Amino acid sequence: MNKNYYAILMAGGVGSRFWPVSTTDFPKQFHDMLGSGETLIQKTFSRLSQLIPTEHILILTNERYNDLVLEQLPMVKPEQVLLEPAMRNTAPCILYASLKIQKENPDAVMVVAPSDHWIEDEAAFSENLQQCFDFCQKENALMTLGIQPTFPNTGFGYIEFDKSDLNPIKKVNQFREKPNYETAKSFLEAGNFLWNGGIFIWSVQSITEAFAKFQPQMDALFQQGMESYNTPNEKSFIEAHYAKAENISIDYAVMEKAQNVYVLPATFDWNDLGTWGQLHEKLEKDEHNNGVINAKVVMENASNNIIRSDANKLIVVDGLHDYIIVDKEGVLLIYPKSKEQDIKRITAMANDL
Repeated sequence: MNKNYYAILMAGGVGSRFWPVSTTDFPKQFHDMLGSGETLIQKTFSRLSQLIPTEHILILTNERYNDLVLEQLPMVKPEQVLLEPAMRNTAPCILYASLKIQKENPDAVMVVAPSDHWIEDEAAFSENLQQCFDFCQKENALMTLGIQPTFPNTGFGYIEFDKSDLNPIKKVNQFREKPNYETAKSFLEAGNFLWNGGIFIWSVQSITEAFAKFQPQMDALFQQGMESYNTPNEKSFIEAHYAKAENISIDYAVMEKAQNVYVLPATFDWNDLGTWGQLHEKLEKDEHNNGVINAKVVMENASNNIIRSDANKLIVVDGLHDYIIVDKEGVLLIYPKSKEQDIKRITAMANDL
């Protein structure tokens, strides 16, 4: 294990498109979404710890999930869990964690990774991550792992790299916003566009310099806490100052402004498990393309459904095609897959009842 390797595991999201399984009190990263025997955060932690010392993996999450993190990751010490007292998107929490790491080890290189994505080939992931770490130890680079697009997805941002760059690690031309379908098709045809999977790699020196340059106000705010980081005074400093930070993503705050941005096209299968439909893609299916999690089912004239129950319940389905069927405690969801983007809105309505 390299003592200079660190990770920031982002575990603060709510995952509202996976209602009724994922709720504000118990979001999707803490669930075994695919029936694999491990929750998403447990899988991600285990994957990162193949390369990174366990004690160097910091978990960034909301105060309300502290107990869940410590319960699901018993090998983690309480001081490895960084609690956001206010929701402020990804830039402030990354800066906060980076300054903590810098104070402990100025030679650190780190990966920032979401806790709720699904990666099939973990050996390929470790190999890709090692390539990025090696590059960032030598170069002043802000790196991202780009995902090879498999279809014209309109739900992801894209990374455009220099077509003429024949190196395995490519110089990034620009980040592109979520496109419409026609634009997404043209990205795929062009061949030099990757999905932005939100996995970033850099040295602590490169990222703190970038924040100082592009976000001087935020940098000044968090620099005030340098004396208190990694001491008992850290908590009170963060509680007093964190909410003053701008609510902005790392993409807008730094990555879209910097010139020293590189991408490695990933060689592993990846799924951000953003919707029930994406989860359905990763499940084993029967001959009629039905995916089932934790349920016993009897199905007739039913196809392309995803069915989930928490109680090993018998579920009988006849005449349903392309539906999401989820049974969770006091909620039964029977909803067309074609309208899954509306589940967020439905959740808000259900919460008002």
